Amino acid sequence: MKHLFLLFAFLICSNQIHSQENLPTDYLSKEFHKGRREAFRNLMPSNSVAVIFSYPERVFSKDVNYNFHQNPDLYYLSGYKEPDAVLVIFKESQGSGAAAYNEVFYVRERNAAHEVWTGRRLGVEGAKSKLGFSTVYNGKDFKDAGIDFKKFSQVIYDEIPTDIGNDNSGFDLFGLLQTFKTKAGITQPNEASIGTFTDITNALREIKTPEEMVLMRKTVKLSCMAHNEVMKAVGPDMSENEAEAIHTYIHRKHGAEDEGYPPIVGVGANGCILHYGENNSSKMDNQLLLMDVGSEYHGYSADVTRTVPANGKFTEEQKAIYQIVYDAQEAVFKLLKEGTSLRTTETAAQEVVAQGLLKLGIIKELKEARKYYPHGCSHFLGLDVHDKGNYRAPLKENMIITVEPGIYIPANSNCDKKWWNIGVRIEDDILITKDSYENLSIDSPRTWQDVEKLAAEKSTFNELKFPKI
Repeated sequence: MKHLFLLFAFLICSNQIHSQENLPTDYLSKEFHKGRREAFRNLMPSNSVAVIFSYPERVFSKDVNYNFHQNPDLYYLSGYKEPDAVLVIFKESQGSGAAAYNEVFYVRERNAAHEVWTGRRLGVEGAKSKLGFSTVYNGKDFKDAGIDFKKFSQVIYDEIPTDIGNDNSGFDLFGLLQTFKTKAGITQPNEASIGTFTDITNALREIKTPEEMVLMRKTVKLSCMAHNEVMKAVGPDMSENEAEAIHTYIHRKHGAEDEGYPPIVGVGANGCILHYGENNSSKMDNQLLLMDVGSEYHGYSADVTRTVPANGKFTEEQKAIYQIVYDAQEAVFKLLKEGTSLRTTETAAQEVVAQGLLKLGIIKELKEARKYYPHGCSHFLGLDVHDKGNYRAPLKENMIITVEPGIYIPANSNCDKKWWNIGVRIEDDILITKDSYENLSIDSPRTWQDVEKLAAEKSTFNELKFPKI
């Protein structure tokens, strides 16, 4: 009976991997990933080999895992979305003639019984047909692979995680890492190897290709749609949870698999906590709602922040703080183009905020402004919400950065209490061009006047009626 079940399960899984219907058609192509591997190889030093592992699975509760999220570097280079995998890229071809190869991919093995419970696996043949790899093996084959890592001048790898589970199979991520460290003779992290890996991936991922830009535009656009819908739906009796739910619904409605980071939806005092995450205040009253929420669409994250008065109208104090933040953002925009340094833009934002707070009497010296604006103004954006890139180098065409000044005045601050619990951040996603920039998140209002105008409109979500519990 057991054998019949396994045969039945295998037949189901074998059919399902080919028959799943109605999937999105705008994933990155296998040609994209192959091109990224070639670009990676071109930046590798002579006689080197690079080893890239999947991310570990993480426990949510007892025997239940969080939904798996792939290592962005491995996804970028392969398109593979499953755990327990390792990609090996060689600078020079190995072997000779028809048997020559310059990369080997070890993937999670097909398992009929497991696939009934946890979903389809690509396996070796799937990685060949769907991802375009030629040399693919099951993960269990990595242990006996004839790769002599010690013959290479440099073995390139990223930081090796230590807080991962071990299922004692020998070919889960723990086993793959142990095998690699043994084969390569690694007893402690090699900073030069990690540095080379970081330099290569920074150089590649900080510049977005045309295929990536299609996904970035979409993820930012639908994030703006969600922000706008909350602005229309918000009211004094709305909870932070409800506001977050509108964001996530619109993201999923338009095909986003997740959010790019835990949503920050904070009202009043909560909006003064930079990475607030509880999102459980039951009412907003007449306070400011700060929403830092971005979708993740096919791996690519948006990062958009808007601040809206819950009752639809800014008070004079809220308006004054909001205007300073807006002016700081505008000052940065004027500087953006290829060749500008992030240090220059950071300084511009800080100066506007400091002068504005000084003029309002909230601070007495310019240096005090950092109490109320304690973070940086920009970061790279892409597969990671805080994406890879060289922050010390000048900006280049086709980089995407955020511009996100903010002011946060918690209760008991050393200023008139009329300013307390006002938290404002405006964050936009910016494409750097040769001579200027493009605001990808322009679809969501930024001025206080336009925010109030949109907040005066009604949302479909205002009409929804649910039973009381």
